[in-house]
Amino acid sequence: MLFLISPAKALDYDTPPHVKTHTQPLFVPQAQELIGVLREKSPQEIAALMKLSDPLAGLNVARYQAWSPTFTARNAKQAVLAFDGDVYGGLDAKSMDAEDLNWLQKHLCILSGLYGVLRPLDWMQPYRLEMGTRLATAKGSNLYQFWGATIANYLDERAQAGKDGVIINLASEEYFKSVDRKALKTPVVTCVFEERKGDGYKVVSFLAKRARGLMVRYAASIRATRVEQLEGFDLEGYRYVPAASAPDRLVFRREARA
Repeated sequence: MLFLISPAKALDYDTPPHVKTHTQPLFVPQAQELIGVLREKSPQEIAALMKLSDPLAGLNVARYQAWSPTFTARNAKQAVLAFDGDVYGGLDAKSMDAEDLNWLQKHLCILSGLYGVLRPLDWMQPYRLEMGTRLATAKGSNLYQFWGATIANYLDERAQAGKDGVIINLASEEYFKSVDRKALKTPVVTCVFEERKGDGYKVVSFLAKRARGLMVRYAASIRATRVEQLEGFDLEGYRYVPAASAPDRLVFRREARA
């Protein structure tokens, strides 16, 4: 099984990584091409393009200028340890040992507007480029057109390398759209996390993000090899709901918390 998650806007490059093991990112030429486009834009243009404040736009313009196609321990950090949002709080890779991280490396992919796909231990330099950004390049008017079938083809190659290949989608809609479903040959199962709200249940964005990270952590803890094993996910009060689920959609619900 291959799990997909989104990146995070928040980054942590202050905390030293607790492991030295690392790999090089796979799509550096594509990232370098995008950096070249971004470097041509002024801070004001970046602010308008990404809807950022002036200070954040300035920070990211500086990041684009500093970005290098050579990744080192000085300018980069393992992706799963560098991202610092809700998903990554649930995953809590900082508390995982080398064996757990090795499992993640084999079974987890992080979708990225700049890097396409990152493996957990891929060195990553800091950046801000959300997949939904309408950044025009020679390949089209947005990043979905830029990446085309590249991400889907890579995921197929990874998933089909294992027995009974299946992709477990834990990414946001914005990021999963970067996977060309017409090109993708591997079956996809999406996990949905809902909270009790009144008489029904609904997805609460920041809670669902944390739950996606928790699901990856759960899968790593049991060394999951089959979709059915994920039905046992019960961290922080979630329970699998067969009646609301389908072969390509696993629904987990949680009652109101005190």
